[in-house]
Amino acid sequence: MDDLDRKILGVIQSGFPLEPRPYAVMGAELGLTESEVLARVRALKSSGVIRRIGANFQSGKLGWHSTLCAAKVPDEAFEAFVAEVNSRQGVTHNYLRDHEFNVWFTFIGESPEIAQQTLKDITAKTGIDILYLPATKLFKIKVDFDMNNNGDDS
Repeated sequence: MDDLDRKILGVIQSGFPLEPRPYAVMGAELGLTESEVLARVRALKSSGVIRRIGANFQSGKLGWHSTLCAAKVPDEAFEAFVAEVNSRQGVTHNYLRDHEFNVWFTFIGESPEIAQQTLKDITAKTGIDILYLPATKLFKIKVDFDMNNNGDDS
């Protein structure tokens, strides 16, 4: 990854242009053509540096329901459970914790009833109970990675 890739990542994570041709706009800012920006973005995606490009929405303001979920998943059931969770539309991310409840994930659905039914369906398919922990207060954090620092604090 070179300095131009880092600059592209900096723009993508927080300043993606909401324009009909965003990569052309980015190119104009960075001294590249639209095709050059697109080629670099595709290379970053194919190498796994970029996982996805998409918008983040506040689900509650759209009338949807978001919940945190946790499960106690034994080692022998881990792969199957995680595959089932990941297959569900509405799972935004999940992670493993060193805790009695070792698998945590977030789920967004059209209503609390749909969220709860989806969790029941996962339990029915895997045999693993899931804690349903809907938010009572919203906390949003924003993380931007300084792509120009290269880990150098000088």
